[in-house]
Amino acid sequence: MRKRLLSASTAGVLAAGGLLATAPWHAQADPSATAAQASPPGEKTVTATLFERPFASVAQECTDTLGPAGYGYVEVSPASEHIQGDAWWTSYQPVSYKIAGRLGSRADFANMVQACESAGVKVIADAVVNHMTSGSGTGTGGTPYSKYGYEGTYEDADFHACRRDIADYTSRDDVQNCELVGLADLDTGSDKVRGAIAGYLDDLRSLGVAGFRIDAAKHMAAADVAAIKAKMTEDPGFWVSEVIHGDGEAVQPEEYTEVGDVDEFRYGRALKGAFQGGDLGALHNLGDGMLDGGFARTFVDNWDTERNGSTLTYKDGAAYTLANVFLLAHPYGSPNVYSGYEFSDADAGPPSGGTGWTGNHAKSEITGMVGFRNAVGTAELTDWWSEGQALAFSRGDRGFVALNNGDSEIDRTFTTSLPAGTYCNVASEQGGCGQKVEVGSDGTAQVTLPARSALALHVDATE
Repeated sequence: MRKRLLSASTAGVLAAGGLLATAPWHAQADPSATAAQASPPGEKTVTATLFERPFASVAQECTDTLGPAGYGYVEVSPASEHIQGDAWWTSYQPVSYKIAGRLGSRADFANMVQACESAGVKVIADAVVNHMTSGSGTGTGGTPYSKYGYEGTYEDADFHACRRDIADYTSRDDVQNCELVGLADLDTGSDKVRGAIAGYLDDLRSLGVAGFRIDAAKHMAAADVAAIKAKMTEDPGFWVSEVIHGDGEAVQPEEYTEVGDVDEFRYGRALKGAFQGGDLGALHNLGDGMLDGGFARTFVDNWDTERNGSTLTYKDGAAYTLANVFLLAHPYGSPNVYSGYEFSDADAGPPSGGTGWTGNHAKSEITGMVGFRNAVGTAELTDWWSEGQALAFSRGDRGFVALNNGDSEIDRTFTTSLPAGTYCNVASEQGGCGQKVEVGSDGTAQVTLPARSALALHVDATE
């Protein structure tokens, strides 16, 4: 039977019957390892993930959309040579560490990094280093391979001895030493393996990437991940680990914060509960019970969660857009805006042409909120108001946002902490300054907010 990689999150959901679990590990992460970088460095901290976009297309998006909107980072799908096939998950079964996948050549990758840098956007590379493939064949770059044999890279002894699928997510050993949906599991405790992975990451850094998203980090001991990072000769840059939380599991996201940031999957699940009929007021203290906000990368959805149903997706329409507005307005964590493609078949690969992409990163409501995030910085959350499927709050005296996810319009006087003046609604669907709002000398604003819409004002967008 064909084995397929559904990436760490979906694979874990399947293996654990709904939630990820994880296996025993060897040791605590080494505190002397390279210190964590609490969020992407710089004033522009918003990331856009352009899932499965060809590198040439990403370069164009950096120039046309991401740079002008104020995104600081773009995360791109794996560059390494991988198994052949049209499904999206083929990108997550590496054959070698050559840049020779379906998204483009080494030259395409280098050109993309340069174009994005010129647009003021830094590139984060999605690195698949926990495992290799589930079978044999010839890779997208022409490299022959077998499940435990990868020409010039790895041989049988470089893989863990557990040659079966993960069966018990309450066992650390099972999760971190056995096989994720049949994929050859690298022995990341081996100095040879660590060196090969570090060499690949160094190569990507030499091409100008600003850092990495480490796929399936949960399936490697945190000490191993730290050791790989420490073994690099280049400065590792920004670092975020994919570690999906699951209640009662042996491996938890908090274990990886000494290595870098961690993707906070509980965040997207909480947004789904609130925006699909719950009380938006529950989002006031969003982040409680999750990672410390300085280590949490937050998102509404990603390619796994949009397929396994654990979060909102583009198919949720206005609620999805409003959740992304909230993501960029609320101070918790470092926001990552996901932008993929439309699908009916969960295995389907990316569009071959210019149509079929969701374009979530380029929606006026979202690009306006990237500017909002940059403008409010670390300003505190104040002036909270909520009622059912509506909420509003200020970000100190720098910004104000109101969301109406209900079925009828809201007409009320909101309290803000903004200086008096005429402000542009940067979260409007039409973009620009098509909608203006007056804030009085007392900080109040009379607003009519249509159903399924948002209002966002900040001090850098005034008339």
